[in-house]
Amino acid sequence: MAKKPHAERRNAPLLCLAASGGGHVRQLLDLEGFWSAYPHFFVTENTALGKSIAQQHDTEFVPHFALGQSRLGAGMRMLRGAVSSFWQSFWIIRRRRPEIVLTTGAGSQVFIVLWARLLSAKIILLDSFARFDRPSAFARMAGPLAHVRIAQSRKSQENWPGSLLSDPLRPIEVTETTKQDLVFATVGATLPFQRLCDLVLAAKRDGLISEDVILQVGDIETLPDAPAGVRLVRALDFAELQELLQQASIVICHGGTGSILTALRANCATIVIPRRFSLGEHYDDHQSEISEVFEQRDLVLSAHDGESLTAALQLARTMKIKPVTTDYSELIAGLHHYVQTGDPALQLSPQ
Repeated sequence: MAKKPHAERRNAPLLCLAASGGGHVRQLLDLEGFWSAYPHFFVTENTALGKSIAQQHDTEFVPHFALGQSRLGAGMRMLRGAVSSFWQSFWIIRRRRPEIVLTTGAGSQVFIVLWARLLSAKIILLDSFARFDRPSAFARMAGPLAHVRIAQSRKSQENWPGSLLSDPLRPIEVTETTKQDLVFATVGATLPFQRLCDLVLAAKRDGLISEDVILQVGDIETLPDAPAGVRLVRALDFAELQELLQQASIVICHGGTGSILTALRANCATIVIPRRFSLGEHYDDHQSEISEVFEQRDLVLSAHDGESLTAALQLARTMKIKPVTTDYSELIAGLHHYVQTGDPALQLSPQ
Protein backbone atom coordinates (compact mmCIF):
# COMPACT_ATOMS: atom_id res chain seq x y z
CA MET A 1 0.00 0.00 0.00
CA ALA A 2 1.34 3.45 -0.88
CA LYS A 3 2.73 5.45 2.01
CA LYS A 4 1.63 9.03 2.61
CA PRO A 5 4.45 11.53 1.96
CA HIS A 6 5.07 14.21 4.56
CA ALA A 7 3.66 16.93 2.29
CA GLU A 8 0.21 15.32 2.40
CA ARG A 9 -0.10 15.49 6.18
CA ARG A 10 0.86 19.03 7.14
CA ASN A 11 -2.30 19.53 9.16
CA ALA A 12 -2.72 16.01 10.53
CA PRO A 13 -0.20 13.95 12.50
CA LEU A 14 0.98 10.62 11.18
CA LEU A 15 0.09 7.86 13.64
CA CYS A 16 2.07 4.68 14.17
CA LEU A 17 -0.13 1.92 15.63
CA ALA A 18 2.25 -0.54 17.27
CA ALA A 19 1.31 -3.90 18.77
CA SER A 20 2.39 -7.53 18.77
CA GLY A 21 0.48 -10.02 16.69
CA GLY A 22 -2.39 -11.36 18.85
CA GLY A 23 -4.72 -9.74 21.38
CA HIS A 24 -2.54 -6.63 21.58
CA VAL A 25 -3.17 -5.66 17.98
CA ARG A 26 -6.87 -6.57 18.28
CA GLN A 27 -7.13 -3.87 20.94
CA LEU A 28 -5.82 -1.35 18.42
CA LEU A 29 -8.50 -2.44 15.96
CA ASP A 30 -11.10 -1.58 18.61
CA LEU A 31 -9.79 2.01 18.53
CA GLU A 32 -10.55 2.52 14.83
CA GLY A 33 -12.82 5.42 15.72
CA PHE A 34 -9.67 7.27 16.72
CA TRP A 35 -6.92 6.32 14.31
CA SER A 36 -9.05 6.20 11.16
CA ALA A 37 -9.36 10.00 11.35
CA TYR A 38 -5.62 10.49 10.76
CA PRO A 39 -2.90 9.25 8.40
CA HIS A 40 -1.67 6.04 9.99
CA PHE A 41 0.26 2.82 9.60
CA PHE A 42 0.50 -0.35 11.66
CA VAL A 43 3.60 -2.03 13.03
CA THR A 44 2.92 -5.60 14.13
CA GLU A 45 4.14 -9.18 13.75
CA ASN A 46 3.74 -11.39 10.70
CA THR A 47 0.88 -13.49 12.13
CA ALA A 48 -2.39 -14.46 10.45
CA LEU A 49 -4.06 -11.42 12.03
CA GLY A 50 -1.15 -9.20 11.02
CA LYS A 51 -1.48 -10.39 7.43
CA SER A 52 -5.22 -9.68 7.52
CA ILE A 53 -4.52 -6.13 8.69
CA ALA A 54 -1.93 -5.68 5.95
CA GLN A 55 -4.58 -6.46 3.32
CA GLN A 56 -6.51 -3.34 4.35
CA HIS A 57 -3.97 -1.00 5.95
CA ASP A 58 -0.46 0.26 5.46
CA THR A 59 1.52 -2.21 7.60
CA GLU A 60 5.12 -2.86 8.62
CA PHE A 61 6.29 -6.09 10.27
CA VAL A 62 8.86 -6.62 13.01
CA PRO A 63 10.01 -10.00 14.35
CA HIS A 64 8.50 -11.53 17.47
CA PHE A 65 10.56 -11.56 20.63
CA ALA A 66 9.78 -11.41 24.34
CA LEU A 67 11.87 -11.31 27.49
CA GLY A 68 10.05 -14.40 28.74
CA GLN A 69 11.64 -16.49 26.00
CA SER A 70 14.79 -16.67 28.08
CA ARG A 71 12.81 -18.22 30.95
CA LEU A 72 11.78 -21.01 28.59
CA GLY A 73 15.33 -21.77 27.55
CA ALA A 74 15.18 -19.83 24.29
CA GLY A 75 17.58 -17.05 25.23
CA MET A 76 19.48 -17.10 21.93
CA ARG A 77 16.24 -16.97 19.94
CA MET A 78 15.17 -13.99 22.04
CA LEU A 79 18.51 -12.28 21.47
CA ARG A 80 18.39 -12.82 17.69
CA GLY A 81 14.84 -11.51 17.57
CA ALA A 82 15.75 -8.50 19.70
CA VAL A 83 18.75 -7.56 17.53
CA SER A 84 16.70 -7.91 14.36
CA SER A 85 13.83 -5.92 15.88
CA PHE A 86 16.23 -3.20 17.06
CA TRP A 87 17.42 -2.44 13.53
CA GLN A 88 14.13 -3.04 11.72
CA SER A 89 12.39 -0.73 14.17
CA PHE A 90 15.05 1.93 13.60
CA TRP A 91 14.63 1.86 9.82
CA ILE A 92 10.82 1.90 10.07
CA ILE A 93 10.75 4.92 12.38
CA ARG A 94 13.55 6.75 10.54
CA ARG A 95 11.80 6.27 7.21
CA ARG A 96 8.21 6.91 8.32
CA ARG A 97 8.75 9.60 11.01
CA PRO A 98 5.41 9.32 12.87
CA GLU A 99 4.43 12.22 15.11
CA ILE A 100 2.44 9.98 17.48
CA VAL A 101 2.86 6.31 18.44
CA LEU A 102 -0.10 4.52 19.99
CA THR A 103 1.00 1.17 21.38
CA THR A 104 -0.60 -1.66 23.33
CA GLY A 105 2.70 -3.61 23.56
CA ALA A 106 4.25 -6.02 23.91
CA GLY A 107 7.94 -7.04 23.61
CA SER A 108 8.33 -6.75 19.85
CA GLN A 109 7.29 -3.07 20.02
CA VAL A 110 9.74 -1.85 22.64
CA PHE A 111 12.27 -0.63 20.07
CA ILE A 112 9.56 1.07 18.01
CA VAL A 113 8.72 3.09 21.13
CA LEU A 114 12.39 3.77 21.89
CA TRP A 115 13.33 5.01 18.41
CA ALA A 116 10.12 7.00 18.03
CA ARG A 117 10.73 8.79 21.32
CA LEU A 118 14.35 9.53 20.35
CA LEU A 119 13.07 11.02 17.09
CA SER A 120 10.62 13.28 18.97
CA ALA A 121 7.34 11.38 18.55
CA LYS A 122 4.68 11.55 21.25
CA ILE A 123 4.08 8.14 22.86
CA ILE A 124 0.67 6.93 24.07
CA LEU A 125 0.92 3.62 25.93
CA LEU A 126 -2.33 1.75 26.48
CA ASP A 127 -1.43 -1.18 28.71
CA SER A 128 -2.82 -4.57 27.85
CA PHE A 129 -6.41 -5.34 28.82
CA ALA A 130 -4.94 -8.66 30.00
CA ARG A 131 -3.37 -6.98 33.03
CA PHE A 132 -5.98 -6.66 35.77
CA ASP A 133 -3.82 -6.52 38.93
CA ARG A 134 -0.62 -4.75 37.91
CA PRO A 135 1.01 -3.18 34.85
CA SER A 136 2.65 -5.49 32.35
CA ALA A 137 6.40 -5.87 32.00
CA PHE A 138 6.15 -3.89 28.74
CA ALA A 139 4.32 -1.07 30.54
CA ARG A 140 6.93 -0.95 33.28
CA MET A 141 9.75 -0.95 30.72
CA ALA A 142 8.31 1.45 28.16
CA GLY A 143 6.28 3.57 30.59
CA PRO A 144 9.11 6.06 31.28
CA LEU A 145 9.25 6.80 27.53
CA ALA A 146 5.50 7.47 27.26
CA HIS A 147 3.85 10.87 27.39
CA VAL A 148 0.49 9.29 28.27
CA ARG A 149 0.06 6.01 30.17
CA ILE A 150 -3.35 4.34 30.39
CA ALA A 151 -4.34 1.31 32.45
CA GLN A 152 -7.50 -0.69 31.75
CA SER A 153 -8.35 -1.76 35.30
CA ARG A 154 -8.51 0.19 38.52
CA LYS A 155 -6.12 -2.08 40.44
CA SER A 156 -3.53 -1.97 37.65
CA GLN A 157 -3.82 1.81 37.51
CA GLU A 158 -3.29 2.07 41.26
CA ASN A 159 -0.07 0.07 40.89
CA TRP A 160 1.21 2.16 37.96
CA PRO A 161 2.10 5.69 39.18
CA GLY A 162 1.16 8.49 36.82
CA SER A 163 -1.24 6.40 34.77
CA LEU A 164 -4.82 7.17 33.79
CA LEU A 165 -7.75 4.77 33.92
CA SER A 166 -10.01 3.62 31.10
CA ASP A 167 -11.95 0.42 31.91
CA PRO A 168 -13.73 -0.59 28.68
CA LEU A 169 -15.57 -3.80 29.69
CA ARG A 170 -19.35 -3.48 29.19
CA PRO A 171 -22.22 -6.00 29.11
CA ILE A 172 -24.29 -6.17 25.93
CA GLU A 173 -27.77 -7.49 25.28
CA VAL A 174 -28.12 -11.09 24.21
CA THR A 175 -29.24 -11.16 20.58
CA GLU A 176 -31.00 -14.00 18.83
CA THR A 177 -28.45 -15.92 16.78
CA THR A 178 -28.67 -19.14 14.83
CA LYS A 179 -25.97 -21.32 16.30
CA GLN A 180 -24.89 -24.65 14.88
CA ASP A 181 -23.73 -27.81 16.62
CA LEU A 182 -20.16 -26.61 16.31
CA VAL A 183 -17.26 -26.30 18.72
CA PHE A 184 -14.52 -23.92 17.65
CA ALA A 185 -11.20 -24.39 19.44
CA THR A 186 -8.28 -22.02 18.98
CA VAL A 187 -4.72 -21.70 20.25
CA GLY A 188 -4.52 -18.01 19.23
CA ALA A 189 -2.34 -16.17 16.78
CA THR A 190 1.19 -16.26 18.14
CA LEU A 191 2.25 -19.43 20.01
CA PRO A 192 1.48 -23.14 19.62
CA PHE A 193 -0.47 -24.82 22.44
CA GLN A 194 -0.20 -28.59 22.23
CA ARG A 195 -2.05 -29.29 25.51
CA LEU A 196 -5.20 -27.53 24.31
CA CYS A 197 -5.11 -29.43 21.02
CA ASP A 198 -4.58 -32.76 22.78
CA LEU A 199 -7.44 -32.15 25.24
CA VAL A 200 -9.89 -31.23 22.49
CA LEU A 201 -8.94 -34.18 20.27
CA ALA A 202 -9.14 -36.61 23.21
CA ALA A 203 -12.57 -35.28 24.19
CA LYS A 204 -13.81 -35.79 20.64
CA ARG A 205 -12.38 -39.33 20.44
CA ASP A 206 -13.99 -40.23 23.78
CA GLY A 207 -17.41 -39.02 22.66
CA LEU A 208 -17.46 -36.08 25.10
CA ILE A 209 -17.91 -33.67 22.20
CA SER A 210 -20.83 -34.67 20.00
CA GLU A 211 -20.66 -31.48 17.95
CA ASP A 212 -18.47 -30.98 14.90
CA VAL A 213 -15.14 -29.41 15.79
CA ILE A 214 -12.94 -26.90 14.01
CA LEU A 215 -9.55 -26.78 15.70
CA GLN A 216 -7.09 -24.00 14.88
CA VAL A 217 -3.68 -25.40 15.80
CA GLY A 218 -1.27 -22.60 14.90
CA ASP A 219 1.98 -22.69 12.98
CA ILE A 220 3.13 -26.28 13.56
CA GLU A 221 5.08 -28.47 11.17
CA THR A 222 2.91 -31.59 11.25
CA LEU A 223 -0.83 -31.68 11.79
CA PRO A 224 -1.97 -34.22 14.42
CA ASP A 225 -4.22 -37.15 13.59
CA ALA A 226 -7.81 -36.04 13.92
CA PRO A 227 -10.89 -38.22 14.51
CA ALA A 228 -13.99 -37.96 12.34
CA GLY A 229 -15.87 -34.74 12.85
CA VAL A 230 -12.75 -32.60 13.39
CA ARG A 231 -11.34 -30.16 10.84
CA LEU A 232 -7.84 -28.89 11.52
CA VAL A 233 -6.62 -25.49 10.34
CA ARG A 234 -3.33 -23.79 11.03
CA ALA A 235 -4.55 -20.20 10.76
CA LEU A 236 -7.65 -18.15 9.99
CA ASP A 237 -7.86 -14.59 8.82
CA PHE A 238 -10.01 -12.25 10.89
CA ALA A 239 -13.03 -12.41 8.57
CA GLU A 240 -13.04 -16.22 8.63
CA LEU A 241 -12.72 -16.17 12.40
CA GLN A 242 -15.69 -13.83 12.80
CA GLU A 243 -17.83 -16.00 10.54
CA LEU A 244 -16.96 -19.14 12.53
CA LEU A 245 -17.80 -17.43 15.82
CA GLN A 246 -21.26 -16.56 14.52
CA GLN A 247 -21.82 -20.28 13.88
CA ALA A 248 -20.15 -21.84 16.92
CA SER A 249 -22.16 -22.61 20.03
CA ILE A 250 -19.06 -23.35 22.14
CA VAL A 251 -15.57 -21.88 21.95
CA ILE A 252 -12.55 -23.47 23.62
CA CYS A 253 -9.62 -21.05 23.64
CA HIS A 254 -6.35 -20.17 25.31
CA GLY A 255 -6.37 -17.44 27.95
CA GLY A 256 -5.71 -14.48 25.67
CA THR A 257 -8.09 -11.56 26.05
CA GLY A 258 -8.48 -11.18 22.28
CA SER A 259 -9.74 -14.74 21.86
CA ILE A 260 -11.97 -14.54 24.95
CA LEU A 261 -13.58 -11.23 24.05
CA THR A 262 -14.26 -12.09 20.41
CA ALA A 263 -15.98 -15.30 21.58
CA LEU A 264 -18.07 -13.48 24.20
CA ARG A 265 -19.12 -10.78 21.73
CA ALA A 266 -20.44 -13.53 19.45
CA ASN A 267 -22.69 -15.05 22.17
CA CYS A 268 -20.58 -18.19 22.47
CA ALA A 269 -20.34 -20.33 25.59
CA THR A 270 -16.62 -19.94 26.26
CA ILE A 271 -14.21 -22.40 27.90
CA VAL A 272 -10.73 -21.06 28.65
CA ILE A 273 -7.65 -23.26 28.97
CA PRO A 274 -4.92 -20.89 30.18
CA ARG A 275 -1.32 -21.47 29.19
CA ARG A 276 0.99 -22.31 32.10
CA PHE A 277 4.54 -21.11 32.55
CA SER A 278 5.50 -24.25 34.50
CA LEU A 279 4.70 -26.33 31.41
CA GLY A 280 6.69 -24.08 29.09
CA GLU A 281 3.53 -22.82 27.35
CA HIS A 282 4.01 -19.10 27.95
CA TYR A 283 6.42 -16.55 29.33
CA ASP A 284 4.49 -16.18 32.61
CA ASP A 285 1.13 -17.10 34.18
CA HIS A 286 -0.86 -14.01 33.24
CA GLN A 287 -3.37 -16.15 31.29
CA SER A 288 -4.40 -17.82 34.56
CA GLU A 289 -5.01 -14.35 35.99
CA ILE A 290 -7.13 -13.45 32.98
CA SER A 291 -9.25 -16.60 33.10
CA GLU A 292 -9.81 -16.21 36.86
CA VAL A 293 -11.10 -12.65 36.47
CA PHE A 294 -13.50 -13.59 33.65
CA GLU A 295 -14.64 -16.68 35.56
CA GLN A 296 -15.29 -14.64 38.72
CA ARG A 297 -17.65 -12.49 36.65
CA ASP A 298 -19.50 -15.65 35.45
CA LEU A 299 -18.50 -14.93 31.87
CA VAL A 300 -16.43 -18.03 31.07
CA LEU A 301 -15.67 -21.54 32.28
CA SER A 302 -12.10 -22.72 32.79
CA ALA A 303 -10.37 -26.07 32.33
CA HIS A 304 -6.86 -27.44 32.66
CA ASP A 305 -7.15 -31.21 32.14
CA GLY A 306 -9.49 -33.84 30.73
CA GLU A 307 -11.69 -34.03 33.82
CA SER A 308 -12.22 -30.28 34.13
CA LEU A 309 -12.81 -29.96 30.38
CA THR A 310 -15.49 -32.66 30.58
CA ALA A 311 -17.25 -30.75 33.38
CA ALA A 312 -16.93 -27.44 31.52
CA LEU A 313 -18.41 -28.91 28.32
CA GLN A 314 -21.45 -30.17 30.25
CA LEU A 315 -22.00 -26.76 31.83
CA ALA A 316 -21.37 -24.89 28.57
CA ARG A 317 -24.36 -26.50 26.88
CA THR A 318 -26.78 -25.15 29.50
CA MET A 319 -25.08 -22.01 30.84
CA LYS A 320 -26.65 -18.59 30.53
CA ILE A 321 -24.59 -16.58 28.08
CA LYS A 322 -23.49 -13.13 29.28
CA PRO A 323 -22.02 -11.45 26.23
CA VAL A 324 -19.71 -8.52 26.82
CA THR A 325 -17.77 -6.12 24.68
CA THR A 326 -15.17 -3.42 25.07
CA ASP A 327 -16.52 0.13 24.74
CA TYR A 328 -13.71 2.54 23.97
CA SER A 329 -15.86 5.57 23.09
CA GLU A 330 -14.70 7.64 26.08
CA LEU A 331 -11.06 6.77 25.43
CA ILE A 332 -11.42 7.53 21.72
CA ALA A 333 -12.80 10.98 22.54
CA GLY A 334 -9.92 11.54 24.94
CA LEU A 335 -7.35 10.51 22.35
CA HIS A 336 -8.84 12.92 19.80
CA HIS A 337 -8.63 15.66 22.42
CA TYR A 338 -4.98 14.86 23.10
CA VAL A 339 -4.09 15.01 19.40
CA GLN A 340 -5.87 18.34 19.00
CA THR A 341 -4.58 20.02 22.18
CA GLY A 342 -1.53 18.06 23.32
CA ASP A 343 -2.85 18.21 26.89
CA PRO A 344 -2.89 14.74 28.50
CA ALA A 345 -4.35 16.11 31.73
CA LEU A 346 -7.63 16.80 29.92
CA GLN A 347 -7.66 13.50 28.06
CA LEU A 348 -8.61 11.30 31.00
CA SER A 349 -8.56 12.01 34.68
CA PRO A 350 -6.91 9.66 37.17
CA GLN A 351 -9.85 7.86 38.82
